[in-house]
Amino acid sequence: MRKKLALNQQNRSEQFCGKIELDKSYFVGARKKNRERGAAGKVAVFSILKRGAKVYTQVISNAKTSTLMPVIREKLVPDSIVYTDCYRLYNTLDVFEFKHFRINYSELFCV
Repeated sequence: MRKKLALNQQNRSEQFCGKIELDKSYFVGARKKNRERGAAGKVAVFSILKRGAKVYTQVISNAKTSTLMPVIREKLVPDSIVYTDCYRLYNTLDVFEFKHFRINYSELFCV
């Protein structure tokens, strides 16, 4: 029997303020024999995390600026402090009304 993940969607209109983290992830139902690194055939999920508080997730059709920026502008209060990875999609946050900081994981977690 498969377990289903239930997400709280009661406050879809709630906005986030303060210190916020943004990220996208890709999920696949069953692991294939040939493990591929690309996004093909995977479900893309965009997440907004208020540090120490709530999380908002949304399944997205793609990880393009035109898809994610409307979600970001709807869910974040202007002047929020936003933390992201160095993915180029987030470059547009610099020209909006957010205080944007990038975290370079390749420098922080060198092996």
